Amino acid sequence: MKLAANLSMLFTELPFLDRFGAAKAAGFDAVEFLFPYAFPPEDIAMRLAEHGQGLVLHNLPPGDWEAGERGMACDPRRVDEFRAGVALGLRYAVALGVPQVHCMAGLRPADVAPEQAHSTYIANLRHAADQFAAHGIGVLIEPINHFDMPGYFLTGSRQALGILAACARPNLGLQYDIYHMQRMEGELANTIKANLAQIRHIQIADTPGRHEPGTGEINYPYLFRLLDQLGYDGWIGCEYRPQTTTAASLGWLPR
Repeated sequence: MKLAANLSMLFTELPFLDRFGAAKAAGFDAVEFLFPYAFPPEDIAMRLAEHGQGLVLHNLPPGDWEAGERGMACDPRRVDEFRAGVALGLRYAVALGVPQVHCMAGLRPADVAPEQAHSTYIANLRHAADQFAAHGIGVLIEPINHFDMPGYFLTGSRQALGILAACARPNLGLQYDIYHMQRMEGELANTIKANLAQIRHIQIADTPGRHEPGTGEINYPYLFRLLDQLGYDGWIGCEYRPQTTTAASLGWLPR
């Protein structure tokens, strides 16, 4: 398996730029994280080069994260802001050599009808996909459970697959987070089997608690064997909150 440490979740006892070295020391040759925008891309690129790591994923700008915003792609009133975020995300993606970015759908405003949010989301995704395609970079969408993120527009794999079909862009794909989809719909193995061609990135955490594999109800040894049997060759992002410390949480890693 190709495992990437999510530096927004792991090694958080360290300043962000020091987490790269800690991840490398723990055996991770690749990393991912939510957002790079608090740092100049040159600083992040320097840490990646210093530790011989690849960056496999980051998100497009989400709006005001600290105020509770979780993207804006489904909001028809913020199309210009979304496009500015695409331009900023593209600048970072090119500078950091990342092969894929995640575009968060956002929370649907109460006064925006679902149909309008849907059409806005598709138009924005097409725009983002076209901008990134010129640089050979993929754009991903991820269903997120509505328990952790109430009001999020994209909550299920069937909905996501329908949106991908409507967008009809070859560099658009599915980011399948096993934790989120266990909470929303279960049926993990069959969903993965049926949609492997659309799945470009996988993220993992156990439930309840969003802790490391082996702490909850998900049969990760079975799912890892399944992914191997199916020939999944993409990255698996370790996007979990350690139950205690990051170091103590790594016992599940294949050695």
